[in-house]
Amino acid sequence: MEISVLNINGQETGRKVELNDAVFGIEPNDHVLYLDVKQYLANQRQGTAKAKERSEHTGSTRKLGRQKGGGGARRGDINSPVLVGGGRVFGPKPRDYRFKLNKKVKVLARKSALSYKAQENAILVVEDFNFEAPKTKDFVNITKNLKVEGKKSLFVLPESNNNVFLSSRNLQNSKVTLAQLLNSYNVLNAEVLVITEKSLETINSILNK
Repeated sequence: MEISVLNINGQETGRKVELNDAVFGIEPNDHVLYLDVKQYLANQRQGTAKAKERSEHTGSTRKLGRQKGGGGARRGDINSPVLVGGGRVFGPKPRDYRFKLNKKVKVLARKSALSYKAQENAILVVEDFNFEAPKTKDFVNITKNLKVEGKKSLFVLPESNNNVFLSSRNLQNSKVTLAQLLNSYNVLNAEVLVITEKSLETINSILNK
């Protein structure tokens, strides 16, 4: 699949690049996409929620009522879960939500996500660009020129670029990432992928193995 290369003014440069069918043209696998997105979201969880159980509460252990004849449950002491202020039954405890996925599964998931975007014609390839200084206005102008303003856009850069990153940081709908950090969640979450030429080479070299 060939795609025209644009400059940051949104104009065609007259050059075209080939989107590798082994990366952008496979039959998407929905199940591995689900697993990869699930792992990404699980890794974001802190897992620090904690509630006190009956034995962890500070309170008298004196039995409040007699065993029988009270017309209610045998609730025991004031720390009982059936009383207000008592312990919680099966409450959350600190835990690690992360889980392992095989590398081949993750690679297939990323290829599937990119293939979906290619099928939707939601990929733009632009010349490599840089800013002399961090300036949000310059980044907004690029989104306008590429006609992605107001859409969820993911800009993929070949290497860390602090000026571009800082210029986009205040924009709600635009996100900047590196080609080597590209993941299925960010790809699927974006309406449009804006990939620089060098980033395209990096993506091909990482995923086409």
